[in-house]
Amino acid sequence: MTTRAATTTLVTGPVRSGKSRHAEDLVALHQDVLYVATGRPSDQDDSAWAERVRAHQRRRPDSWRTLETVDLDAALAGASGPVLIDCLGTWLTGQVDLVGWEDLDRAAQHVRERSVSLVESLCRASHPVVVVTNEVGWSLVPTTPSGRLFQDELGRLNARVAEVATAVHLVVAGRVLDLSGAPVVPESLPPPTLDA
Repeated sequence: MTTRAATTTLVTGPVRSGKSRHAEDLVALHQDVLYVATGRPSDQDDSAWAERVRAHQRRRPDSWRTLETVDLDAALAGASGPVLIDCLGTWLTGQVDLVGWEDLDRAAQHVRERSVSLVESLCRASHPVVVVTNEVGWSLVPTTPSGRLFQDELGRLNARVAEVATAVHLVVAGRVLDLSGAPVVPESLPPPTLDA
């Protein structure tokens, strides 16, 4: 029996689908939201990234606190109210950055260990948690080993979080599909039995 993260909503979807705005709407009535930004600090040489960060900041109420970190376990443990995590894709990148992209086997092992810990932290959370993530793999297959690692591990992480979340919302083209009641794909099939 899978333990449920009774307070967790997962919001997933492709780039520019509206998933971050939808996640913000889910906690908009709360004044004491902890916004956990998992992305890299704004790079002055990357004006497009800096503008994305500013756009997110402008949408958030002044009463929300912002924490930039990849230590989601600590952020969740220390939260005193609702938490919005944006997003798992940049968190995963940050985790690989910690161990390096040169040894992808080691990076994958690290990401899997941190993913298990994150899911456990979500299951312990006593405040509402909204987690934003990207759906990857609906288009081109990455041509590099590091691209395939990212795609595969984020897909696995998304499935793990969705399995324990109370609600799962897919945002596509600015529309929200509630997948909360949809069947969960088992992680692996049981071995076949032979009939006598």
